[in-house]
Amino acid sequence: MRSRISSEILAYYEQAAERERLLSGVFQLEFLRTKEVIDRWLPQPPAIVMDIGGGPGRYSAWLAERGHEVHLLDAVPELVEQARQLDQTHRIASFSVGDARALHREDQSANAVLLLGPLYHLIDAADRQRALREAHRVMAPGGVLFAAAISRFASALDGLARDLLGDPAFAKIVDRDLAEGVHVNVTGKLEYFTTAQFHRPEELEAEIAAAGFSILQTVGVEGPGWLFADFEQRWSDSRRQEDLLRIARALESEASIRGVSAHLLVVAQRP
Repeated sequence: MRSRISSEILAYYEQAAERERLLSGVFQLEFLRTKEVIDRWLPQPPAIVMDIGGGPGRYSAWLAERGHEVHLLDAVPELVEQARQLDQTHRIASFSVGDARALHREDQSANAVLLLGPLYHLIDAADRQRALREAHRVMAPGGVLFAAAISRFASALDGLARDLLGDPAFAKIVDRDLAEGVHVNVTGKLEYFTTAQFHRPEELEAEIAAAGFSILQTVGVEGPGWLFADFEQRWSDSRRQEDLLRIARALESEASIRGVSAHLLVVAQRP
């Protein structure tokens, strides 16, 4: 299975602190807001949920604790093992190393599918379609898809927020991201992320619709709050944290500003 994921992406996730990522910094906003949107549309428990690209299991554990039957799959063996370790109460139904493009699961056997990572690590559009069609295949009629992508503008905005554009190598990465939507980091710096596809909202919607889904909602996850240099101070203050969340919610579906979020999330349904 290691051969089915690029060596660069595999190496990144073997080194990066993915286990704790969603519990620190601006990623806390991503985590809370993503859970909000999922909670808004997910069927009442017990639903059968496939967490494809579930990584170290933060979303799987949350959903399992809420009474859902959750099956986690990821292409990186180390992340699957981290998910096993996180699931101390043994509520997650299954763990497997696998490929989003070829799921070993029966047709129409899930009520919901999470694709919160695979679409931005499948650079070839045909591969993304395979993953989406596999999600469609395993989903029962009326089931709900949650598909995440990174915004086309994420690295440009991050470069401004963290003052990274003074590095000519990062500036070159940003130029390609804006022109082509393909993020390629040749610097070896983990903080510059790894190979990924960056989407405009309408591009993500079109890919998901082409796989046979009906779009229910497309949101910008974080809003502008992830860009503040003093994010941690704001997040640690209850009133200022609520301000970040209130504005993210207010702007989430505004077409003119969704792309300012680091992440996009499409909610779609299999008819």
